Amino acid sequence: MEVRRVDCRQCGAVKRERLDFLVENALHTKRFALYVGRRCRSGTIRDVAEELHLDWQTVKRLEMDYMREQIRRVGTPGPKVIGIDEISIRKGHTYRIVVSDLERRRPIWFGGDDRSEASMDQFYRFLGKKKAKGVRLAVMDMWKAFRNSTQTNAPQAAILFDKFHVMKHLGEALDKIRKAEYARLTGKQRQFIKGQKYTLLSHPQNLTGTARKNLKLLLAANKRLNTAYLLKESFGQLWDYTREPWARKFFENWRASLKWQRLKPYEKFAEMIERHWDGIAAYCKPENKVALGFVEGLNNKIRVMQRRAYGLRDEEYLRLKVLTSMLPQI
Repeated sequence: MEVRRVDCRQCGAVKRERLDFLVENALHTKRFALYVGRRCRSGTIRDVAEELHLDWQTVKRLEMDYMREQIRRVGTPGPKVIGIDEISIRKGHTYRIVVSDLERRRPIWFGGDDRSEASMDQFYRFLGKKKAKGVRLAVMDMWKAFRNSTQTNAPQAAILFDKFHVMKHLGEALDKIRKAEYARLTGKQRQFIKGQKYTLLSHPQNLTGTARKNLKLLLAANKRLNTAYLLKESFGQLWDYTREPWARKFFENWRASLKWQRLKPYEKFAEMIERHWDGIAAYCKPENKVALGFVEGLNNKIRVMQRRAYGLRDEEYLRLKVLTSMLPQI
C-alpha cells in the first residue's frame, strides 16, 4: 500500500500520511479489529485464533481493544439506581466488587482490592461527588462495608437489601434444620432426609418427577421439616406488600409462628431480619420496585465466563469482559 511522505511547513519535519481506516500500528484495518472483537463475543480466543490463523495473544489484544472501544462509546455512567455485589476471582477469598446500573441493566464498575469499605469507596471516587449525589437507591446484600460506604458517600440514597441474598440466608437456616433432623433420627427414618438438600431449597413449581415425589414423602415423614418448609415458602410473600405496616404485620405473624416449634436457626434468621428491617421494608415503596434478579443473573454470567476459560488470570481482561457483557456489539 502506497503511503505518501510530506514536508510539514510548520515544524519542517517529514511526516507520513495518516489513513483513518488503519489502526495506530498499521498492521491491520479497524474493520478487521472490530470483526475479531465481534467473533470473540460468541467464541473463545483459541477458536477465533485457529479460524483466522492468528496468534492467541494477537486475538486477545484485539478483543481487549474492541471492549475498550465499547466502553468508550457508552461514556461515563450517571446511575440513579445501583446494584452492588462481590464476585470471587480466585481461590483464597479473593474478591472484587461489581456495581451495576439497574435502570440501564448493565455493569458500570469492576474493581476494588477486596470487599471492604475502602474498596467500595473507590467506586464512589470513580463516580465523582456530583454523580454520587444523583444515586437515589442502592441495592445490595447485608454486607456492612457496602452499607457504610454508601451512607458516607451517597447519604441521600435509600438502601435496599437484595431479596435473593435474604432468601439465601433462610435457605441456609432450613438446611441446618435438615442436618439436625438427620443427626437426631436413626435407621429407616433417615432415608427420607438423606440427599434432599436441593429438593427442600427449590421452589415446588420447579420440581418434577422423582424430585416432587421425594419432597412429598419427606414432608409427610417429618413434621418439623414440613413446618420449616412451609415457613420458608411463605416468607417470600414479604416482598409482595406495597405498604410497610402491612409488611411489618406479616413479619410479626411469621415470627410469632416460630413459637414452640424448636426451630433455632429460624429464630436467628428472624433476629437478623429485625436488625436489617429498614433495608428490607424499603421495597414496599413504589419507587423502589426495581428488578432484583439482575445482579444475581450477572453473577451467574460471570461464573460462566470463568468456567468457560478455566479461570481468568488476567484481571484486566476479566474486568473488560464483565463491563461489556451487556453492551451491544459495534
